[in-house]
Amino acid sequence: MRNAAGSSRTNIWIATVEFIQVPTLLFFVFLLLQSQTTTSSRISRTILQRRQRVFSVTDYGATGDGIHYDTPHIQAAIDACHAGGGGRVNFPTGIYLTATIYLKSGVVLDIQKNATILGGTKLSDYPLESHRWYVVLAENATDVGIMGQGTIDGQGPQFVETINERKNIMVSWNATGACYGDECRPRLIGFIDCTNVRVSDVLFTQPALWCLHIVRCKNTSIDGLSISGDFNTPNNDGIDIEDSNNTVITRCNINTGDDAICPKTSTGPVYNLTVTNCWIRTKSSAIKLGSASWYDFKGLLFDNITIVDSHRGLALQLRDGGNASDITFSNININTRYYDPSWWGRAEPIYITSCPRDSYSKVGMISNVKFINISVNSENGVFLSGSSEGVLSNLDFINVNLTYSRWSDFADGLVDYRPGCQGLVNHSSAGIIMDHIDGLRIENMNMKWSNSYLEGWNNPLDFSPSTVNNISLLSFNSALMSLSQKSL
Repeated sequence: MRNAAGSSRTNIWIATVEFIQVPTLLFFVFLLLQSQTTTSSRISRTILQRRQRVFSVTDYGATGDGIHYDTPHIQAAIDACHAGGGGRVNFPTGIYLTATIYLKSGVVLDIQKNATILGGTKLSDYPLESHRWYVVLAENATDVGIMGQGTIDGQGPQFVETINERKNIMVSWNATGACYGDECRPRLIGFIDCTNVRVSDVLFTQPALWCLHIVRCKNTSIDGLSISGDFNTPNNDGIDIEDSNNTVITRCNINTGDDAICPKTSTGPVYNLTVTNCWIRTKSSAIKLGSASWYDFKGLLFDNITIVDSHRGLALQLRDGGNASDITFSNININTRYYDPSWWGRAEPIYITSCPRDSYSKVGMISNVKFINISVNSENGVFLSGSSEGVLSNLDFINVNLTYSRWSDFADGLVDYRPGCQGLVNHSSAGIIMDHIDGLRIENMNMKWSNSYLEGWNNPLDFSPSTVNNISLLSFNSALMSLSQKSL
C-alpha cells in the first residue's frame, strides 16, 4: 500500500470477517429487476396487440435480389401498415438492398430467417441531415419495433478506407459539409423520440458507425439481440442509450470493436436502465457511462453479464458536468486485456473517472455505486480517479475476486484519462489505483497475482492520503497464485 508519510487525513478501517451478508443489497437488486421486467412485459403486450395484420414487402413489389433497390416497395408496405392501424411488415427470404427506410407508429418489422435488409453505401442513400443517417429510422413513433430471425446489415467493410492492423481508417463523408470529423458515416438503426420500442431476436451486423441508437425514448425493450461488428473498426458501438428512460436490455450477444453498451446524456438524463444476461466482447469498453455526460445517470442496474477479451470492462466516464448515482453492477465475470493504445482503455476491469473534458467543462459527481459478486481476470488493475471538483463517494465493492497476470505483448505503465483530462499518463500498475475519493468500502475482496510477467507490479493499493479519505476494508486479501491455481 503506497501512502504519503506523515499524513493524517485518510481514515482506514481494516478488519477480518468470516462471512459477508448482503441481503439488503440483493433485495434491492431483486426489486429493480422486478420493476424493469414489468416494464418490458407491458411493452411486449402493447406491441403484440398490434401484430395481427401482416403486410409482406413482396406484395408491394420488393424483389429481395440484393442488387436492385427495394426502398420504395419497403416504404410502401410500412405506410400501408401504419395507415391500416398497425401490424407486422414481413420480409421473407431474400436480400433487400435499401436506402433509409422510415418506421412509423404501430409498425413492427418482422425479418424472417434467411432474410436480410442490406443498407446502401452511397451518400445519396441517406437524408440530407447527417443526424438522420440510418438504414432504419423511426422518429416520434409509438409502439414500434424490429423482430424475427433475420439480419440487418450495414455493410461496414465497404466504409473501410484503409485496413490497418492497429485500427482501420474509415471513409468520411465530411467533404460534403453535412458533418465534420472522422465519424461522418451512417449508423444502422435509430429510434428517436419514440415510446414503446421493442427489438427482439434479430441480428444486426457490420454497422459503419453506431449500431443501435436509442435517443430520447421511453419504455424500450431489447431482448435476444445479436450484434456483430468488425473488431478492428472504430466507433461501431453496439447499443447507445442516449437521453432515454425506462429501458430493459436482456439476453444480448455483442461482439464489436467499439463500446458495447453505452448510456449517454446529451440533452436529458438516463434513468431506470436495466441490463441483464448479456455476453460482450469489445476492443473498447464493454459497458460505459459517458463520455457524453451533460445530464444525470440514475437508477441503473447491470446484472449477470459476461465480458471477455475486452479492453475495458465496467466504466463510468464523466466529462461534462452530469452526475451518476444509484448504480449497481452485480454477478459479472470480466476478462480484460491490453490492445493497441490507439484504442481508449488500458485493460482496466473497472474504471471510474470524473474530470473535465476541456477548460470550459464542468465536472460531475459519482456516488452510491455498488459492485457485488464480481470476478475478474485481467492484465491491469482497477482505476478509480475523481478530481478536486468531482470527488467519487460511497463506492462499495462486495464479494470481489481479482486475478492479475500478463499474456499480451503490449506495454503497461500508463493510465488512460481519454477523452480530455490528462490524456495518457505514465504510472506504474497496481491492484487498485485511486485518487479523489471520499468513502470506499471493500468487503470480502481477494486479489491474486501471477508471480511471472509482473515485474514492477506488486502493489495492491496505490493512493495518496491527501486525496483519499474514509476507506473501510473488511476481509481484504492479496497473495500470489499457487501453482494449482495457475493451471486452472
